[in-house]
Amino acid sequence: MIDLHLLRKTPEPIKKKILKKEPTFQIDRLLELDELVRQMTINVESLRKKRNELSKKGGVEGVTDELKQKSIELSKQLKIKEKELESLSQEFKNLALSCPNIPQDDVPEGDKTQNKVVQTVGQKQKFSFSPKNHLELNEQNNWFDMQTTTKMSGANFVLYKSPGIKILYALTHLMLKNNVKYGFEPVLPPYLVTEQALINSGNLPKFQGDFYSIPEDGLSLIPTAEVSLTNIHANQVLDKKNLPKRYTSWTSCFRREAGGYGSDERGLIRIHQFEKVELYTLCDPQESDKELERMLSCSQDLLQQLGLHYQVSLLAAQDCSFSSAKTYDIEVWLPGQQKFYEVSSCSNCTDFQARRAKIRTRGNSEDKPTLVHTLNGSSLALPRLMVAVMEQYQQDDSTIKLPSVLEQAVANLW
Repeated sequence: MIDLHLLRKTPEPIKKKILKKEPTFQIDRLLELDELVRQMTINVESLRKKRNELSKKGGVEGVTDELKQKSIELSKQLKIKEKELESLSQEFKNLALSCPNIPQDDVPEGDKTQNKVVQTVGQKQKFSFSPKNHLELNEQNNWFDMQTTTKMSGANFVLYKSPGIKILYALTHLMLKNNVKYGFEPVLPPYLVTEQALINSGNLPKFQGDFYSIPEDGLSLIPTAEVSLTNIHANQVLDKKNLPKRYTSWTSCFRREAGGYGSDERGLIRIHQFEKVELYTLCDPQESDKELERMLSCSQDLLQQLGLHYQVSLLAAQDCSFSSAKTYDIEVWLPGQQKFYEVSSCSNCTDFQARRAKIRTRGNSEDKPTLVHTLNGSSLALPRLMVAVMEQYQQDDSTIKLPSVLEQAVANLW
């Protein structure tokens, strides 16, 4: 949630930045509702005060017919105004929770066509043959099965098979080991979370319907571990000397992906359930810009260990996620698709999630608590990383020659 006090104080500059992120957002209506709710609250409190005064007067002087009639009329007015306030407050809350984070000044304007490639690592492989995509390569290598899962779960689910599952686990082990090297503490959170947890992370109400819910239990499956990790310190005041707090987590993620699938997103590119290693940081606001660069380096490290060709893009405002003030995407080259595909997004969410989740910090007990900054990053999305390994390391006979670091990690498994 954005800082409403800042919006009231400097409405025009903040309005401009919000519309840079989401041009159709009803920012003027948000400001109008903010004023209406505050004025209506004053009116309701005034009526309640008058009602209490009448009640006290009746207790002292006795209840006369005139006093009784005034009290009835006042109660009717109060009931009407309270209902109006409730309706306006709900509209205001929903709109405020749907307002995107304010993009930082160095974020480019525009949609995804304005994303800027800021770094390229490695080069596109030169094959002496026409490279295949991962689905074609899987016909020979049999790393995964998407036909069997259709019978048990429907389309766009996957069953990993050996050696594919060994590669999946080996990649996970390499990621976690790499992340611990960068100071991230491994945690394994629940996969099911409450509605409030989704509000705190910025998934609700904006992305209602994008994830799987269990209404009878009031729970939903996580679309990303970011949701769980945001809520570790919800409603807490953290000691400043214990910041930053860095977490890494390997979980399955569940997404309905209701928008459908394009022909270039077949196979493992976009599925309903996938594994991902997540990075999450809570830090002092003064450190979040540096922390974003650190997180980006951590996410890139494994790709460099694997010798994969990739690029880093600074996302334009309209392509940044709802909660993000600034995002870098790491996009790995897929020869079989002849395209770069995102395997990681590293985002600085500033105080947006912390304000929702009420995560604050202070130096000592006399200090006024202030909001922390939160950051998150994928390190990395495993199915697409597997696709990159398959396609970048394919041979002319359709076998896959694993990079040495991955080959050794696989050998150390069962």
